[in-house]
Amino acid sequence: MSELETRRGHLASQLRDRKLEALIVSSPPNIRYLSGFTGSNGVLLLSADRAVLFTDPRYQIQAAQETDCNVRVAKGPLFPALMNTARRHHFCRIGFEHTRLTCDAFELLRENLYLGASLEPASGLVENQRSVKSAAEISLIRRSVLTNSEAFQRALRKLRPGMRESDLAAELDYQMRLLGAEKPAFETVVASGPRSAWPHARPTASTLARNQLLLIDVGASQDGYASDMTRMAFLGRPAQKVRHLYQAVLEAQLAAISAVRPGARAESVDRAARRVLRACKLDQAFVHSTGHGLGLEIHEPPRLGRRDKTPLAAGMVITIEPGAYLEGFGGVRIEDTVLVTSTGCEVLTPTSKELLVL
Repeated sequence: MSELETRRGHLASQLRDRKLEALIVSSPPNIRYLSGFTGSNGVLLLSADRAVLFTDPRYQIQAAQETDCNVRVAKGPLFPALMNTARRHHFCRIGFEHTRLTCDAFELLRENLYLGASLEPASGLVENQRSVKSAAEISLIRRSVLTNSEAFQRALRKLRPGMRESDLAAELDYQMRLLGAEKPAFETVVASGPRSAWPHARPTASTLARNQLLLIDVGASQDGYASDMTRMAFLGRPAQKVRHLYQAVLEAQLAAISAVRPGARAESVDRAARRVLRACKLDQAFVHSTGHGLGLEIHEPPRLGRRDKTPLAAGMVITIEPGAYLEGFGGVRIEDTVLVTSTGCEVLTPTSKELLVL
């Protein structure tokens, strides 16, 4: 049995538990996870004994090569064709990904709903299954992590004062593509000086100046799987305030990593980071969660936040990324991609966490 068949079989058992006869999968990452199809227009109808992928004529050849599901090519909207198939098989309770559908798509589903059938919200089923990675997926994530780290090292060789933030971001993206990534996993963050206090700052034409913090958050998407890393640099000689801020965030990150183990709740990892920053009087400067899962998407369950009670499990891949941001001064974030193992965790990111003084 292939890995795709195993995934669908596991999901089919969950449908039975929920008394659902079929599931409409409309999220592209979930479609890829269950069928292997990577096109931009597809929808999957999954039941206990069949998986049918609907797409349009542009993807007829691609779908036949990528997926082991039955493929139906529709010449119009996909949902009416899907509902016609569901009607022929007499499916009554049909789950759908209600948090992944647009209002227009939902209305189209309802318009084509037939007598005796009902649409049942069932979001999260595939995402929860995806949160624990197989050995094959972990291998792909490791490769993505290594590509990301090597691209970072190559781009650093060209970093110099006077370089624009956007130039450095472009160099990072270029290097990861040279190394085999199909694209960045997200828009690369390069933020210098006071803008490093913006957690998700976009690169600008601002030039990198001496005696300023530089935050670089970069991730690769390779073979569909994401990696994520944040590192800090300083152009010049860092003052004591910079070193204090960096050391506090580093200690918080190491404390959070030490808290990662099977059975630990996501909130306990977040709490470990906040405890350190509170002791350094920086807890109010930490404005986001400690991390998140990643895989086919850059943000996946679990969310390592204050109130997330999800127990970690071996095979989950998460980020650990506490930060502290001081308006008008700058910010520090340190981030690794981390694998939860049967005995604790493994930091997959090989790049040194030392403050890069350039």
